[in-house]
Amino acid sequence: MASNIFNFLKRLAVIFSIIALIAAAHIFRLGSYLQGELYNFYYSYFSDFIIPFGCYFLLCNSELHIPVLRRWQVKMAIAFLMPSIAETCQYFGIPVLGVTFDLVDYFMYGAGVLLAVVVDTQVFSRIFDFWTIEKAGKGSASFR
Repeated sequence: MASNIFNFLKRLAVIFSIIALIAAAHIFRLGSYLQGELYNFYYSYFSDFIIPFGCYFLLCNSELHIPVLRRWQVKMAIAFLMPSIAETCQYFGIPVLGVTFDLVDYFMYGAGVLLAVVVDTQVFSRIFDFWTIEKAGKGSASFR
């Protein structure tokens, strides 16, 4: 039981670090150090890419208590659909998380979420022995 709590805390630390890095990139305006087309690309699409990535990992934080979130496909769908719905609202003139519709944003949402899936299922599950949650019985789970 104590190792499960410790594993949960380590997992939480990884997720918090991801979110903190995303916040720091926005707070310190990393794009302001870029020039030309790279500057324009960063300010047009960086948030569209990185926020769904972070959203995916926020959902990872809840999968111990919400069993449906243990499937990467469910987390991927939620992390993609949330900004996509906001973007669709922008198309119809409803300002949700922005006012400018851009079709490329959907691609960036998908790319960010796909990268999160790869990091979750192929990277973190291999380098962190505490990352994977396994079913321990009906309705319960534990860390591997």
